[in-house]
Amino acid sequence: MKKLVECVPNFSEGKDRGKINKIFNGAQKVKGVKVFELEWDKSHNRSLFTIVGEPNDVLKSVFESIKVAIKLIDMEKHHGEHPRIGAIDVVPFIPVSGVSMKECIALANKLGRKVAEELKIPVYLYEEAAKKKDRRNLADVRRGQYEGLREEIKTKRDKKPDYGPSEFHKTAGAVVIGARKYLIAYNVNLDSRDVEVAKDIASEIREKGGGLPAVKAMGFKVDGYAQVSINLVDYEKTNIDKVYFEIEKLAKKKKISIKNSEIYGMIPLNSLVKMVKDQLKADGFKVDQVLETKIFE
Repeated sequence: MKKLVECVPNFSEGKDRGKINKIFNGAQKVKGVKVFELEWDKSHNRSLFTIVGEPNDVLKSVFESIKVAIKLIDMEKHHGEHPRIGAIDVVPFIPVSGVSMKECIALANKLGRKVAEELKIPVYLYEEAAKKKDRRNLADVRRGQYEGLREEIKTKRDKKPDYGPSEFHKTAGAVVIGARKYLIAYNVNLDSRDVEVAKDIASEIREKGGGLPAVKAMGFKVDGYAQVSINLVDYEKTNIDKVYFEIEKLAKKKKISIKNSEIYGMIPLNSLVKMVKDQLKADGFKVDQVLETKIFE
């Protein structure tokens, strides 16, 4: 079986299409990988895309995109709705086929050392690659964001990076690199211009606040409307349909409705199959398994 790993780098640029394309094209320089699913959002001022291939090729590809990003993005001038600590904000590796989580952790460490040594950017490791318990959760690593961590990294021992200097890169800030399972990024847009409504709903549904298991959520204002932005870190515990109906119920209590919702990036086929089975009570439902490896045929 061919070894395949996925990487979904997130960059702090969602407004300048020219810069976004250059970063995306940088990743495409490496042969043997597929680079696709380019997404960006002006309100969040953030972009991301997906790289799939053999482990070392994916590492080379994402490193090429990182080198481009640090030349184009100046965090001293960056403003957006989404939390961030650097130009290349977060880089997760996800096992696809023939690759273990342990191998993805090793890949995260290899990239972390390379970014720190060659580009002089401080690196924090998160999720399965975390070296400290309080760095497993991405939100904990990013607490204080760029402006706060920029000062704390210099003086607080618990803010020292896992690799690299104890000070931010002058324009690129810091980066979070890790290994994790599939994550589904899902946004629900409310028919309300009151961002506090989205923040209230997000606080009720997120696991950390006693809500749904394996759910992370935040409230933003996007294009003038309130948005509940969700990360489903384990769709087998909480899938898209479950979180949608929970938000719909909470929104109705506040006498508002849902405008629409959107899936951000790729999702596993099994997530869709699970939704059909759960919603239609289709115990005998079968589907031909479409493996991620098909994109290489």
